[in-house]
Amino acid sequence: MIMKRNLVVALIATLGLLAGCAGGSPGGSGSGPAKSDAALTIANVAGTTWTCGFNPFNPSVNQQSIGFVYETLMHVNPLQNAKQTPMIAEQAEWSADKKTLTFTIRDGITWNDGKPLSAADVAYTFNLMKTNKGLDLNALWSSGLKSVKADDKSVIMTFAEPAEPYFYYIAGQTPIVPEHIWSTGEPADDPVQFADAKPVGSGPYTVADCKPQNIRYQANPGFWQPGKPAVKTVNYPAYTDNSPANLDLATGKAQWGGQYIPSIDRYYVAKDKENHKYWFPPTANVSIYFNLKHEVTKEKAVRQAIAYAIDKEKVSKIGVGGYLPASNQGAIVLPTFQDWYNQEAADKYNYAPNPKKVKTLLAQAGYSTEKPLKLSIITVSGYTDWEAELQEIKNQLGPLGIELTVQSIAGQTYNTKLYKGDFDLAYGSQSGGPLPYYELRQMLYSGNTAPLGENASSNYGRFSDPKVDALLGEYAGADDARKHEIVNALQEVMLEEVPVVPVLESVSWFQYNTKDFTGWPTADDPYALPAPYAVPDNEQVLLRLQPK
Repeated sequence: MIMKRNLVVALIATLGLLAGCAGGSPGGSGSGPAKSDAALTIANVAGTTWTCGFNPFNPSVNQQSIGFVYETLMHVNPLQNAKQTPMIAEQAEWSADKKTLTFTIRDGITWNDGKPLSAADVAYTFNLMKTNKGLDLNALWSSGLKSVKADDKSVIMTFAEPAEPYFYYIAGQTPIVPEHIWSTGEPADDPVQFADAKPVGSGPYTVADCKPQNIRYQANPGFWQPGKPAVKTVNYPAYTDNSPANLDLATGKAQWGGQYIPSIDRYYVAKDKENHKYWFPPTANVSIYFNLKHEVTKEKAVRQAIAYAIDKEKVSKIGVGGYLPASNQGAIVLPTFQDWYNQEAADKYNYAPNPKKVKTLLAQAGYSTEKPLKLSIITVSGYTDWEAELQEIKNQLGPLGIELTVQSIAGQTYNTKLYKGDFDLAYGSQSGGPLPYYELRQMLYSGNTAPLGENASSNYGRFSDPKVDALLGEYAGADDARKHEIVNALQEVMLEEVPVVPVLESVSWFQYNTKDFTGWPTADDPYALPAPYAVPDNEQVLLRLQPK
């Protein structure tokens, strides 16, 4: 899904680390009883009020359901070389040929309605995704998954080809739902459109109350990890703008933040130097997505012109005070993935600001400063950093013959337009993963897109190329050298075709207050992506937190 503040940080990891199952106590240390009844308040700008729907397969709302109410089989940590924490599954094992994956489901887990969670529920979830493509957000069934069956405590998945890279999606990105709820009534009639106002999950919280202005979560008394969560109440107000959210963080009204704060040391840290802290681990890319089905933006010369027109360093400086590094057109996060970066190809295309080349490319497409190219770009109202970045991009493009209209719209409207392809350009970011392959797959794999008017899961521009699909499919069974060759080739596609323009390398925005709660992730203990919008990592944070 595109999530403004989304993102999975990319750290160099060997895919072999995705194969086994790491042991250890789920949720980490610090499982003693709560010392107070302090409620935790989250400040994360959604750009809209809450719909009070919690369907974990709906990208518009699942940041409010996964990790709170719904759980995944495991937590796979992109910040620690894809380290695994067993959750619903206590073990995972690949066959020697990497075509069969077997999960052992943990005993003693119940849904929050008291019914037991079983391997049959897990198999049901994946097979539900097979029969309802709109639920298969990571395109697993079009990537070689052949069957999913339950056998006592085991869930056995078979694949047509070696499938080890998909472990991240299968174990760490797929919420598990109860068959006894989803197989009858409204969810059975249309699970894609099912609102799920009263979610039944296995996670540490239940939805105690939801109004458009606030969601109140209460600790699940039947949660399978004894003594957890220690924080019994979580409030999640709906902020439509950064400013009130930042004020609540600065005054201590909210303790867990996930957005851009200008001059953060002066505005936030200085208010309580002992307790107000922040950490911004690097993530994927904030990008411009072209609608490749539109008559204008389907022209490669237009897309290349825009890529050569933008001074990304200036966008960072003016838009976010230089917090975010400029991206490269190959979409490789640097220096995190330096070993994967195709320097030779980057030098060949040299996507630095080049006004002369911009005018030449626009002329090929029939545009000039006298006959300007007119486009609009959608963003989320209230995301003040995005708005500042786009204003700078607009200012840069104008003198070159490109008139850009910035459309700041409510979060729900933005998501609808984005998923259905109702835009010229869109500004946003992907979730990425523990290697550059994942973000490139999200951008380029045709299995992640859909016809205009239908919901695409991540390939919002509708890029499609059988040769690219073949490269992405080959990656799973390739050796390390061939994997690098494939990622090099995918970078060349980004450089030549320009289906997306990565603008800035994003971060996982994270502000935290230690006055009332301890156990936060830090650079020294990066046990999870720290932003409250990062799911399912948010569950790991919630399980570690302790009231003082």
